[in-house]
Amino acid sequence: MTSTRPETTARSTHTERTARSAPDRLLAVLAAFDHEHTALSLSDIGRRAGLTLTTAHRLAGALTEWGALERDASGVYHVGLRLWEIAALAPRGLALRQLALPYLEDLYESTHENVQLAVRDGTEVVYTEWISGRSAVGVHIRVGARWPLHATGVGLALLAHDRPDLQEAYCAGELTSFTPYTITDPVRLRRVLAEVRRTGMAVSDRQVTDDALSVAAPVRGPGGAVVAAVSVVVPQVGAQVPALIPAVRLAARGISRALGWRPEP
Repeated sequence: MTSTRPETTARSTHTERTARSAPDRLLAVLAAFDHEHTALSLSDIGRRAGLTLTTAHRLAGALTEWGALERDASGVYHVGLRLWEIAALAPRGLALRQLALPYLEDLYESTHENVQLAVRDGTEVVYTEWISGRSAVGVHIRVGARWPLHATGVGLALLAHDRPDLQEAYCAGELTSFTPYTITDPVRLRRVLAEVRRTGMAVSDRQVTDDALSVAAPVRGPGGAVVAAVSVVVPQVGAQVPALIPAVRLAARGISRALGWRPEP
């Protein structure tokens, strides 16, 4: 039988402590949760965060005491409401959603299709609001979901108005494919982005699922910079893109004005 020597355990714990700072380990615990892993046992947290069980127990306990995590009667951990309270302070989160919601509701009433609001975070879009009808086409979207910029209408609207060097860096990177229609050619992506800038609208045709099409428009902040994007997602079969463009553009302009943007004379 092989036993673990005390100095080996101490050395392992010291390595973990020196390799990752305390904030890194705390964030790793929180990052263990995502849309596919909303409820985790202590061992799950340790495995997904790359921590020993002892460290995971200590950090999960501290986060639970503060309210970032909640522990149910079976011992399973969930994200706590305290994080929602903090996240609500983000200017691109709840504050943006509250200003945009009346215009999103108007867009939904005029189309009765999926309506989405999203912001950019690095190379991805993060959806901050989503309104869906019972008969609307099914989409792989929920509030807080992330998708690559090139594969969505809102992502194209955001990427097209970013700095040229950042656009080029994105085009030069890996363009993940989700359907046969997903843009994976950087030359084609550059052309699409140029067209988005020219027309002020973005169309994503069957890029995420092969039965849906989205029409998106950029949302501008007080200084004119694009800070978000709004879109409507409809069934690809029978989609009337020209008829959707005015409604989406009107919603985007309304949200932009609510944020303080004023068009140049």
